[in-house]
Amino acid sequence: MSETKKDRGGRPRVDATPITVRVPPIQLAHLDALIADQPDPKPSRPDVLREALAEHLKTKGYLK
Repeated sequence: MSETKKDRGGRPRVDATPITVRVPPIQLAHLDALIADQPDPKPSRPDVLREALAEHLKTKGYLK
């Protein structure tokens, strides 16, 4: 049996709410650079943004 990690890509949970966000070109370039530096499989932009939001909310005490 393979010991590789399961790819968690694809759509998020069904009970999630979609949010449209406009990102300035310079921030998008830095986001893409962050993704390029990640090991394969590369995370998607939404995955990275969800992770960043979760970290920020934890830092501010809104999420445990």
